[in-house]
Amino acid sequence: MTDENDVAGMITEITKRMEMLLNDSSVPKNVRTAINEAKMHLDSKEDNIIKVSSAIYSIDSISNDINLPSQARTAVWGILSMLEAIKTSN
Repeated sequence: MTDENDVAGMITEITKRMEMLLNDSSVPKNVRTAINEAKMHLDSKEDNIIKVSSAIYSIDSISNDINLPSQARTAVWGILSMLEAIKTSN
């Protein structure tokens, strides 16, 4: 089981990575919209497992978008991996 402070730190790191993608003009608008939606889930006051599950659901749908540049795809997969790590540790 992961400590709440560890989870909070991981969520902060994930949010920073999301911000980088949101500010990247090469990322398609639909992808930025999904990332922003996931970020809003992570910023909510819900229980961590609910926040993380909702964020995964939002991002998973765009992780294989054919219009996603390769560097952004790698970043999205990294974010998904971190979110899955939080989910499986609880």
